[in-house]
Amino acid sequence: MKHKDQRYIQPQNTKEAMIIIQKLFNKYRNAPLTNELLEYHNNLIYRLQSDIKDAAIKENNLGQLKALNSMTDIMRNWTAARLNGKPFNGKMRHFKLVTDGGFKFERNIHKINQTTNHHSSRH
Repeated sequence: MKHKDQRYIQPQNTKEAMIIIQKLFNKYRNAPLTNELLEYHNNLIYRLQSDIKDAAIKENNLGQLKALNSMTDIMRNWTAARLNGKPFNGKMRHFKLVTDGGFKFERNIHKINQTTNHHSSRH
């Protein structure tokens, strides 16, 4: 097999195709917005709404159709946010948007040298 023959991935069902697109989206969600990235992103949305949606309808899986619509909405919201110059906080997990809670502050906890189990935190 030549390298070009191995270039494209052929998913076996709609769930596998959606997982692949989810992984791709999570890889480029924080990348700088360029025309090529926007074109690539719109192509993925088009694939979700055409080929993959048709396959989900043929499989008669209502759960996949709901997840597909949720995934498409998230990807469209990403486009709107990035075109307005806003950051997109969150990533896609199980075809739903998962946002991180913002900044996390770490605490250093140390035990007080006594016989009890009290902990103290240094700020």
